[in-house]
Amino acid sequence: MAVSIEIKLNRPNKIYYENESISGLLQIHCPTETKHDGIVVTLDAIVNLQLGSKNAGFFEPFSSSIKPFQLLNNSIQLAAAGKLPSGFSELAFEFPLTCVKEPKILYETYHGIFININYMIKCDIKRSFLAKTVQKSQQFVIQYKPKPKVPPNEVNFTISPETLQKTGKERISIPRFLITGRLDTVDCCITKPLSGHLTIQHTEVAIKSIDLQLVRIETCGSAEGYSRDATEVQTIQLADGNVCPKLQIPIYMIFPRLFTCPTLISKNFKIEFELNLFVIFQDEYLVTENFPIVLHRFNA
Repeated sequence: MAVSIEIKLNRPNKIYYENESISGLLQIHCPTETKHDGIVVTLDAIVNLQLGSKNAGFFEPFSSSIKPFQLLNNSIQLAAAGKLPSGFSELAFEFPLTCVKEPKILYETYHGIFININYMIKCDIKRSFLAKTVQKSQQFVIQYKPKPKVPPNEVNFTISPETLQKTGKERISIPRFLITGRLDTVDCCITKPLSGHLTIQHTEVAIKSIDLQLVRIETCGSAEGYSRDATEVQTIQLADGNVCPKLQIPIYMIFPRLFTCPTLISKNFKIEFELNLFVIFQDEYLVTENFPIVLHRFNA
């Protein structure tokens, strides 16, 4: 039986805030007395940036602004070279969660396609060259401290052939319809559902489906050049099949935790969000309306 390690953090939910401390225990199990060359625990926080395949060649001259960069990288030696007794051993560790180098801020944990912000505790039990180093890692989450709420910034919208960005001839061929609705706010709290409603006032062609899509806009780069990519986070269906005219349809979307974060604009990258409202008619004609939104972390 090999040496095993468990990293137990002091908070079961693994959520921390900037300028706090993260602490915990290494729980090490050895079937027999085991020699080692030192036990080291490392706190690592890194922002990974990458270009989409369509931009990779074009942005080679600007690769310096696209490289990953570290927010935190601290190591503690918990034990010098020696022996671990058979059975269970526990070693305590603690790190400050303060970024002392540029950008001097800890961004929220975020898992995207072209941008990833990860925080990790890693443990290494170093062994001689004849034995493999034992390693274990544990991810944790950084969140911004909630700030005071802002007044709702509601948006009323109207969708019709006249509001679409089409030429005069194209508008003539579009079926006649009128959709009205409201988003309760576009300054959204990430822990609260997006809400609103829409109403089909009238339509010449039956509706097949109405969908709402959350999109992330990830921008990597700087003044030298940048790559901007939009990808889907999630899509929910608001209505299936033809909808009765004048019936108010609720809009209700919960933001997924790890795939969203408060809107972030920094020197080297940006994370922004938009909504796409899709109305699909029975003849497969598609109408789209776009709504930029800003995500915040507000007090409850």
